Amino acid sequence: MTILREIIQHKELEVAEAIKCVPMDTLKLSSRPFPMRNFFQAVDQPGLQIIAEIKRRSPSSGDIQPEADPVQIAREYEEAGAAAISILTDEKYFNGNVEHLKRVKEAISIPVLRKDFIISEYQVLESYLAGADAILLIVHILKPKVLIHLYQVATELGLSVLVELNSKEQLKPAQALNPQIVGVNARNLTTMKTDINRCKKIFPFLPHLSLKVAESGISTIHDLQFIQKTGYDAALIGTALMQSSSPGILLRSLLKGVRS
Repeated sequence: MTILREIIQHKELEVAEAIKCVPMDTLKLSSRPFPMRNFFQAVDQPGLQIIAEIKRRSPSSGDIQPEADPVQIAREYEEAGAAAISILTDEKYFNGNVEHLKRVKEAISIPVLRKDFIISEYQVLESYLAGADAILLIVHILKPKVLIHLYQVATELGLSVLVELNSKEQLKPAQALNPQIVGVNARNLTTMKTDINRCKKIFPFLPHLSLKVAESGISTIHDLQFIQKTGYDAALIGTALMQSSSPGILLRSLLKGVRS
């Protein structure tokens, strides 16, 4: 069994347990206590934008900063010039938590993306109520009808959706959504290996009008310049920043490298 399949199986059990604790009908009757921020507008700005990610661990890298304070990191990212914050909320494999998202949302003024393995409407509603301004939907793990349904639910709630793919074979279901934002993950989700050239190979086939985000495998100014030259509007960077002793300082340096 691949690590991805293991994660999805665990996520299915996790969602089922969450529904037992707080039923779907209860979520639907709940009110969002947080303001909505326009994730698309924040990222759709001149120059290459960076979505800075809070990631305490991962299956591919192991522990990164297991004790990192999400609020402190988020504040550093905002001060350094991040367009938005991405937060890994998966607990078992990434040492994250939906509560981290809530705390970060209250502490900063830029939009927040919930990055998780979202497979159900329940998680979309949960994201909305927790303060997310955007969610990630991964084409690789969703059947086309489920992808469409979750995309529609999210957009009806006012959430932005980053539709992620990592192969040309996934272009068709992604294009069917006419997505406002599309991301290309340089990581092979089966082997967990990254190849930044994947972003260049897929770029010409992406929906012309979509905001385009490059994900994974980006760690240096050279990588960012490569992504920018390819034509991407933004880059999502997590591991490289979190491995630094000063994530905010590194982010500021990377941004300077593509804007000077």
